This record gives sequence, structure tokens and C-alpha cells, in this order.
Amino acid sequence: MAKTIAEINEKIKKGKVAVVTAEEIIDLVQKKGIGKAARQIDIVTSATFGPMCSSGAYFNTGHSKPKIKLGGGRTYLNEVPVYTGLAAVDFFLGAAALPDNDPRNRVHPGEFKYGGGHVIEDLVAGKDVKLVASAYGTDCYPRKNLETWINIKDFNEAVLFNPRNAYQNYNVAVNLSNKVIYTYMGILQPRLGNANYCSAGQLSPLFNDPYYKTIGIGTRIFLGGGIGYIAWQGTQHNPDVPRTKKGVPRSGAGTIAVIGDLKKMSPEWLRGTTLTGYGVNLTVGIGLPIPILNEEIVQWTAVRDEEIYAQIIDYSDAYPKGKSDSLAEVNYAQLKSGKITIQGKGVPTASLSSYAKARKIAGILKNWINKGEFFLTEPVELLPSVDSGITFKSLRERKIR
Repeated sequence: MAKTIAEINEKIKKGKVAVVTAEEIIDLVQKKGIGKAARQIDIVTSATFGPMCSSGAYFNTGHSKPKIKLGGGRTYLNEVPVYTGLAAVDFFLGAAALPDNDPRNRVHPGEFKYGGGHVIEDLVAGKDVKLVASAYGTDCYPRKNLETWINIKDFNEAVLFNPRNAYQNYNVAVNLSNKVIYTYMGILQPRLGNANYCSAGQLSPLFNDPYYKTIGIGTRIFLGGGIGYIAWQGTQHNPDVPRTKKGVPRSGAGTIAVIGDLKKMSPEWLRGTTLTGYGVNLTVGIGLPIPILNEEIVQWTAVRDEEIYAQIIDYSDAYPKGKSDSLAEVNYAQLKSGKITIQGKGVPTASLSSYAKARKIAGILKNWINKGEFFLTEPVELLPSVDSGITFKSLRERKIR
């Protein structure tokens, strides 16, 4: 049994496509077996909704009269700095950017009430934001100062571009020290007071195609409430990690870089996020369709939480010092139960990502496909897999003479 993406798209066009979510395929495979499920189902929709720090957006404002060269100067949106080193009126806003006057962690733990992720949410929500710019002036761009209100509708282009999203597995964060610590994995209580994780588990996109056999450059996806695309492998993409017999990575592995029209997205699926004592972020909704091309792929999409393992890492010592120590590993069924056992102690668990929101995204994507509003794309090139030789390298420090 084999299908092609072209054949599946023809079924979408005719209204005869069979789509289930990554939750629904589990029961279907259990009841009917892999072979029957592969013949019956054409697409499995997967999804995740969680904080994704390597995110941002680029914009083109158009030219003012007289013209101003933002590049090389200073530009702010709602007092949050943007990177202008692209061109005269192109700039990039990072999700983790902070206003110059934010006290950060000078009074610890910092509150980090507003930053780049919040500006993106405000723009997508249709709010006006204040643009303030200063420039050095040139013969062709004489203006030196600009202050105005701007709306997402006013930009020529507003494009979400996230260099690293949808991490394929990640750490479970704990704290072995005697004090509270504040991390990008949330607030961690002392002496194993809690354990935080961040994944949709069996719904998460890259768990449903662990070797990236259908995912690559040009794959069309649900992104932030609109339609986006995979642009490249994400930064820190690291497929060559230990895996289970079914190919599921036991630690952080693949990532995707994604792109899409910010003007067509929704604040429900792009949320500015505050992490006390750490900084700001953007919580992103991503849905990825997995075409069922053969029985192997349907078997992967039927992965269950109890088959997905993550490493428990101490964020008070091992993580900040770059040690590879793992206290233990635990599966997602255990994590989602609300309590795990570490070093003989019962530890409450909590997720930074929303499984309920991931389930909703998978359902929305399923509905789009059934209504003929979303078609699959053939990847130009698949993401690098375990035979690519790609591994994540730590910084090689050299002494400065």
C-alpha cells in the first residue's frame, strides 16, 4: 500500500479525504490494525501550542515623506527595540526583545511585563503601536526623526519568521538546590518541589514523523491561526540523538524554522508570554498535517504518551553549567498524570504548553482539510535525518590573546 501527496490532494479536492487527529489515530490503529488504518486514513493532523523563544517577525514600513533610513539608527515599537540592520525601512522584531528601560533582573525576580512577543500579539490583535525612530540622515534619506502610530494594516509586509519552533522532545526541568530558581522552564521550587515540561506529547508534530519522512522545506502548516510553511530545519536541529526502538528521540532532537503572513494570523494562537525572573517569549500555535503515504508512517503517527520519554534535568546546576547529567527519564503518560517519582520522592508536574489548545489546533486543521480549504504541499527537500551527519555543537571557546 502506497499513496502520494498528489493523490491525497485529489481526494481533498473531491471531498473524499479521510482525516483524523494524532489522538484519533491511536484508537483507530488499536481497533483496526496498522494495515487497515493506513488504507482508510489519508492525513493525520498533529499540533502544539507552547512558548517558542526563537520567534519573531520582519516588517516593511514603506517610506515616509521625507524619507528616513532606519538602518543604522534606533527604532522602537511600543518602546521595544527592533533590529534595523537590514535596509532603509525593513526591520526585525524578536520575541525576546525588551524595552531599554526594563529593569530586567536588577530587582530579582524581574517581572518582564512587556516585550517583543507582546508587541507581536498586539499587532495581530489589530492594535495601534507607537513607532519611534532616530537616524543619522543621508543625502537620499534626509529625515532624522520619526514618531507615529502604526497598525499591522499599514505595513507593506508583516511576516512571522521563527528560526526554531516545535522542538522534538525536550527536558523535564527540576531544581535540586535549596532556593527557588527562575528559568525559561518556569519557576522551579527547591528540593524537587516541582517538575515542569513543555510538549504536547502524542499530539506534537515531530513525534508523529520522527524521521521527518514527510516533513521538509515547503511543507504547508497551520501557523499562528493562519497558513505558514516550513522554511528550513530549525536552529539546533539535532536528529542524531538516542532513540527508542520505534524511533522516538529520548531527548531534544529536530526543530523547524517556519514562516507565514502575520496579517492573517490570530492573537488566540500568538500570545506574548512573561516568564518571571527570565524574560519574555511568544507562545505559538503550530499544526502540521502528516500524509499517510504508507504503513510505516501510520505506525509512527499512532505513537502514545507512554512511548515518549524525556530526560529529567537539574536546572540549578547541570543545565546552567552545561553538564550532560540526567537524573532519570520519564514518559509523557507519567508526566501528564500530575506526579512523577524522582529519587524516591513524589514530585508534582506541570506543562508550559497547552494540550487542550494543541487538540483544538489539530481539530481546526482537520476541518480546513475536510472543507477543501487546505491542501498538502510536496516538500522541496526533507529535513535532515539521522543519516545526515548533523549534530548540535556547543560553543568552542578560544582564548583571547
